[in-house]
Amino acid sequence: MLDRLEAAVPGLAHRCDLALLSDFQFQVEHALDLEGRDLALFIDASVACAAPCGLQRLAPEPDSSFTTHALSPAAVLHVYLGIRGQEPPPSYLLGIRGLAFELGAPMGPQALTHLEVAWSLLRRLLEDPRPEAWDALSLTRA
Repeated sequence: MLDRLEAAVPGLAHRCDLALLSDFQFQVEHALDLEGRDLALFIDASVACAAPCGLQRLAPEPDSSFTTHALSPAAVLHVYLGIRGQEPPPSYLLGIRGLAFELGAPMGPQALTHLEVAWSLLRRLLEDPRPEAWDALSLTRA
């Protein structure tokens, strides 16, 4: 999805200033990437979210991942709050329902369908990059 988003950035640049970051897992250091941002969107595949995808607003929260090398997006926000002493920017999670995560396995047809629905939702988000607009789409399915 990041490749598609990077290709779309020139057409979206007049609507919002994007900084795109990609990593295998969310880390403590990602809290620093929130510095100076007006809005943050975490995108993650998950077996826990409803199919095909969903958007939810996040709040800073320590969780069981807080003491591990990989954090949840809410834990990243909690780290930001702890090191900066201020609320992080409005932040959201676009969860994409995954079905299997075996190393090297290709995505199946159902996962590809979920990805396409998430891509459609992401484009809607970037059309109106304001927390109020994103809140209206939160907890909805695209």
